[in-house]
Amino acid sequence: MTTPAPFDSAASTGPADSRATLASPAAPAPVPSPTPAPAPAPSSAIRIVVADDHAVVRAGYAGLLATQADFEVVGTACDGAEAVRVCREELPDVVLMDVRMPVLDGIQATGELLGAEVAGSDAPRVLILTTFDLDEHVYDALAAGASGFLLKDVTAERLFEAVRVVAAGEALLAPAITRRLIAEFARLKPRAPAVSTLAGLTPRETEVLRLLAEGLSNPEIAARLHVGEETVKTHVSRVLTKLALRDRTQAVVMAYETGLVVPRSGSPA
Repeated sequence: MTTPAPFDSAASTGPADSRATLASPAAPAPVPSPTPAPAPAPSSAIRIVVADDHAVVRAGYAGLLATQADFEVVGTACDGAEAVRVCREELPDVVLMDVRMPVLDGIQATGELLGAEVAGSDAPRVLILTTFDLDEHVYDALAAGASGFLLKDVTAERLFEAVRVVAAGEALLAPAITRRLIAEFARLKPRAPAVSTLAGLTPRETEVLRLLAEGLSNPEIAARLHVGEETVKTHVSRVLTKLALRDRTQAVVMAYETGLVVPRSGSPA
């Protein structure tokens, strides 16, 4: 009897195990990642328009502001008329406005942007740019509604701070200099007192307005009146609302122009 040879799986000619012959599915080819687009300005970025009739100055300010992550320069203008047009198209938060420009100067442009008939929640804050601190044109621009002014030789840090301050809804009452300018030109260009304009204020609100015009901060007013700072903030807010004023700078102008505060013969310190 012949003994069967041992089974040699390698030499077997029988059908192969179908599980072994099924090809594994090919791995999908990697999909290249798309090139990321440049990051847009943050949604909370402060939108800025720069208006100056000197191209080098205009480009310099725009380039400097663009270095800040929370700023977005949305337009520039070479005269006041163009500034008004660009602002109405782009709705910026802040405008750097040269006071002396052709076609329409900074005062007229500020008046068009912030006039009572057009000013609203979309109206920008205006920062006036000037060469001289005691400039009659700056005074007129502040009276027209500008939130403050900057000298053209301002440092970059001061410029950035000023834009952020006015964008937050505060007035740029620089250390005594804005008040000094207002007092000086209110003295040189006296207007008929209009105390009746303030008739709607309570005695305490009138006192708060007077202290504002003296240059006191909210904590200083609170200390002077022996009340809390939140109470002062409430009074300030009511004063601005009742007098239809945008900020503290306009309140200071109003205090001088109504005769509530009388300029001294010398400029205040």
